[in-house]
Parts: sequence; C-alpha cells; structure tokens
Amino acid sequence: MPVPPPPPPPPHPALGLQPDGTGTEPATGPGTGTGRKKKRLTRADEDVIRLIGQHLRGLGFNQTVEQLMQETGCSLEHPSATKFRNHVTEGDWEKAEADLTELKSLVHLPQAIVRMKFLLLEQKYLEFLDDGKVLEALQVLRFELTPLKYNTDRIHALSGYLMCSDADDLRTKAEWEGKGSLSRTKLLDKLHSVLAAYLPPSVMLPPRRLQTLLKQAVELQRDRCLYHNTKADTNLDSVSLLMDHACSRRQFPCYTRQILTEHCNEVWFCKFSNDSTKLATGSKDNAVIIWQVDPETHQLKLLKTLEGHTYGVSYLVWSPDDTYLIACGPDDCSELWLWHVQTGELRTKMSQSHEDSLTCAAWNPDGKRFVTGGQRGQFYQCDLDGNVLDSWEGVRVQCLWCLNDGKTILASDTHQRIRGYNFEELTDRNIVQEDHPIMSFTVSRNGRLALLNVATQGVHLWDLQDRVLLQKYQGVTQGFYTIHSCLGGTSEDFIASGSEDHKVYIWHRKSELPVAELTGHTRTVNCVSWNPQIPSMLASASDDGTVRIWGPAPSLDTDDPDGCSSSSSSNSVADS
Repeated sequence: MPVPPPPPPPPHPALGLQPDGTGTEPATGPGTGTGRKKKRLTRADEDVIRLIGQHLRGLGFNQTVEQLMQETGCSLEHPSATKFRNHVTEGDWEKAEADLTELKSLVHLPQAIVRMKFLLLEQKYLEFLDDGKVLEALQVLRFELTPLKYNTDRIHALSGYLMCSDADDLRTKAEWEGKGSLSRTKLLDKLHSVLAAYLPPSVMLPPRRLQTLLKQAVELQRDRCLYHNTKADTNLDSVSLLMDHACSRRQFPCYTRQILTEHCNEVWFCKFSNDSTKLATGSKDNAVIIWQVDPETHQLKLLKTLEGHTYGVSYLVWSPDDTYLIACGPDDCSELWLWHVQTGELRTKMSQSHEDSLTCAAWNPDGKRFVTGGQRGQFYQCDLDGNVLDSWEGVRVQCLWCLNDGKTILASDTHQRIRGYNFEELTDRNIVQEDHPIMSFTVSRNGRLALLNVATQGVHLWDLQDRVLLQKYQGVTQGFYTIHSCLGGTSEDFIASGSEDHKVYIWHRKSELPVAELTGHTRTVNCVSWNPQIPSMLASASDDGTVRIWGPAPSLDTDDPDGCSSSSSSNSVADS
C-alpha cells in the first residue's frame, strides 16, 4: 500500500502571511514565480505610489512609471488629464482644448473651464507673436479670446503686445519666458492649480505634490527647532531628507565670546548700528563708547569715546544711515546730544528748558527729523539742528518709536499704554493698553510686532496691526527698573531680555519658556542688542560695568554641558 505524501509545511512568516490568514494575495505575470504573493495595497500605499510616480515622471523616467503603475495596479491620473498635459507640453493647442471638453464633465464649476481655456489661448497667442505670426495672433485675440468675455483687462494688455518690435521686446513687456518648455511648464502649473481646486486628486494630482509635502515637513521641523538661527533655504537640495532637522545649541549665541570693560561705572544701554558694523554703549560714567565689529573674527575693538554728558547716558539711537547717534540721559536730564559718528563731533546739543526731561528719542525714516520726550510732559519733533518743528503738549513719554510710514510715532506713556501720534494730521489713537507701567518697548523691522518690558510682569509681545497680546514670556525678573529687550536672529524669530536676576534670557518667539539663560553678569542686566546682520552675535549691558558679547561655542571641546556660558571673568576676552 503506497505511503501518502506528507502534508505541506505551514507558510513561512517571511512570505507575509499572518497566523490569521491575512496579508498577501497571489501575484500574476512573468517573473513572479510560484508562492510569491502581492501585498494588498491600502489607500495610503496607493497615495505614496502615485506621489512617487509623479515625481519620477517629472524626472523623465516614464518607462519606470509605467512599469510601477502596471505592477501595483494603480492609476497615476485620469487618462484625459494625461492627454491634456502631453498636448500642452507639445504646444498642440487644438487637441488641448478638446481635452478640456473631456474634463468638463469632471469639473463642477464651468467658470474654471473658461479660465483654463483663456490661459491656453493666451499662451497660443503669445507663441504666435513670438514666432512673428502677427496675423495668426490677431485671429486668436479677436475670434477666440475676446468671445470668452473673461478678464477684459488682461485682453487689453495682450492687445498692446501686438506693437512689440521683436520677440525680446515681447518677452520683456509681457514678463514671459518665450515659446518653449519653460513657459509651457509654468502654464501647466497654473492649469494644475485651477484643476486641483475643482477636481478630486484621483483625477489629477496637484503639481509637484511630493516636493510640496517634503518642503512642508522641512519647514515644520525648522519652525519647531528651538535653535534654528540661519537663513531659511527652501531648496530641498540644501537639506538631507534622511534625518530630522536639528540645530545644535552650541551654534546659538549662548557663550561669552568677549567682555568689554572700558566703562568705569554701570552700563545702561547698548545698541548695534543698522549696518551691524558698530556697537554703541552708554554708561553712568557719562561716556558713550563706539566699538568696531570685525566682520571676520566678530571681535570688537574700541573705536572712539564720546564724552561730556552730564547726567550719564541711558538711551542711544542710531540714525537710519548710521551717520548720527542720539544720546539721552535719565529722568533728570534736560539735554539731548546728537553726535556725528565718523568724526566724533557734537552736531547738536538740544535743551529747551532746564525743567525738561529728554530721556528717549526715535528717528524718522527720512533721517532728517527725530522725536524726543520724557516723563515731565515734553514731546517734540525736531530737525538735525535741534529746532523744534512740532510739539505735543501734556504727553508724559516713557519710550518712542517711528514706524516705517514716516508719519506714525508710537509713544508709551504713564497711562500704561502705547498710542500712535501723527504730527502732520494732529491725530492720535490708542494701540496697546497694559495693566502695568510699560518701562520700554521696541518694534520689529516690518513694524508689525511690539516687544514690551512691563513692570512686575516681564516681557510681552503685541501685534500692532490686530492690537492683540500674542505672548507673555516667563522667567525674567522685572520690577520697576527700565530694562530694554530686543527681537533678533535671522528672521527675528528670537527674543532676548536682560533681567534683575543678573541673567540674559532668550526665548523663541512662539514659546513662552526660555530656550537659554545666559549667566556671567553679576548685577542687573539693563539692555540687550542683537546684531541685525550677524544673527549669532548678541550684546548685553549691565550694572556690573561690563558689556558682554555672546556667540556660538568657540570650539567643539567646550566643557559646558548644556551649551550656555557661565563665565564671570573680567578679562577683555572670555576664556574659551
């Protein structure tokens, strides 16, 4: 009696079968072999395959795309969409219009088809002109574009191109790349953007969808990176997609790179010039020191000292072109000093009355006027010779800023608010209202954000346009001392402030908790200034009589474990 054959062995886990019998289906076609299984694709799998297929097709691997779609059973897009793209790329406008008719049933908004047809005919018209076929172009304009009754302003502009002397003149006036693949690719992008808005992605994917998703992922990681402080590059070739984005804390200005000790008393203020090449510091010792920034080593050296201030220097402001520097004193100072930086000569010494208090100033963007004021009710607009052009009575000013429009002057006052003043129209309006005194404020480069140091509350960020409080930052110790904070970094994504606990605090603009606490000063830190062109350079001025320059870690073998300087050396250059 024959012996029955043994039962077949159980499927091996490597073949993809699970104990419950799920996993794969039989594969067909040459080269599949016996026992090989094809995985059942999920919706996400199909989406990824289509994204890869679209990307490969953009690189010219058409045969690879066909094989990928055939093997997976996926469809990259609707056949009519494929024909439409091919005909646009080839410049076969009649067939492209016919393809639009096929797609019409899939588009729910008829106006979208009209817009797409207009874009096609516009390209057709421009290509005729580019070839010198003026009569054919005129036919398109009269009998195809105009009857659409769409975007008549654009039709008028197109008709003007008939007068262009040659193809170069046409391309310049129309801001168009000329007949060829470049302009047709841009046309496809416009057409796809219209189709993508009114067609499901199963019919046609948005253009370069995979690249878009990857860029969004990179940008999101950068936004979440606490220490990202370099210029954003949207080119995917500049980053690795094989690992997550992460900036090291060692690249951030957490380390004392230099300590400036030339002042002989409390340092009340520091400010980098607009072109980033100089730093001005003001002190209780009645001196202003101008420091030169070395663009290579980022070290500072003393350039000149401006002396003669009677009450100490508690506020400095550079003119827009950095030609002049205004110096103001504390509350009992009735004088304002305007220095010519290059020559070191005093251009103007302004004092309207011994009862005045001129404690702050701000330059008009034209560089020909400035405003100044104080808490005793003075608020003047002056020329470079100190002549008062306009005045506003009864405003007790704590801090000033001129907006980029050249008309609006922001002033914080003793009513715990910031108001906008227009000297030309003699109008004023409330912009920010706090519940505690505003000791100082600064404004972002685009004029949208205001950063406030609020007594007993700390640092607040306001949106001046929407007039809303965006963020309150934690950590800083702020009583009733005047402390000056700043925005900084490559895109002003960071905020820095001094503190009464002898530290410098740095926050990412979107985070209420500090990303760094810089130690080294031994008394209150009155002011910080971020270099506007060197995002890795920060300066801080303290009652301990020093100015510290903060930068990245000086070397890779720094012993500091958490990436922040804690040096308290009194040498001119900090130990590394």
